[in-house]
Amino acid sequence: MAVEILTKQDLNEFRTLLLNDFRELLQTKPQQTKQWLKSSEVRKLLNISPGTLQTLRINKTLSYTKIGGIIYYANQDIEKLLEQNTVKSERTLFNSK
Repeated sequence: MAVEILTKQDLNEFRTLLLNDFRELLQTKPQQTKQWLKSSEVRKLLNISPGTLQTLRINKTLSYTKIGGIIYYANQDIEKLLEQNTVKSERTLFNSK
């Protein structure tokens, strides 16, 4: 049985190759977003309080689905809400012409 000795340089080269492989995987694989979010995830995403989220539900600004005691929000509804409430600045309007 042959004995091979690994040096620090060998380990560093392996580390570099491994990191490059990870970077390649992360870049080629599109990030998948969750289709349904729980209340805590929506509050964290929008940086809002539980009361504000409740107001959005009561006003029917943001649709939701309730299963048992858990409320779920469609990610596409949140994105649509943000798009609909986007306020264009004059600079943005000027540059888009």
